Amino acid sequence: MELNDDAKEIVEELGRAINAAVERSTEVADAIARLRTAGFEMELSLKLVIGLRELDELPDASVTLDLTDEDRRTLRSMKIRFDDGD
Repeated sequence: MELNDDAKEIVEELGRAINAAVERSTEVADAIARLRTAGFEMELSLKLVIGLRELDELPDASVTLDLTDEDRRTLRSMKIRFDDGD
């Protein structure tokens, strides 16, 4: 798919935001510190793949998303807030 300049900029912004969230994560920093305490140095390399597809029509304003417990933990670890309906 060929992306226009606006879409490319938004995808790059998303990548930067995810990278910044990982860098600021206290959980990541704590885990790295524990590895160092255990006598290991760590190199972290993440691969981000963003898949896009064009919408056939405008999305409905109300979207229901079923999240597993693992999904919720992952979102929380990335400091992403969500309304879980509880």
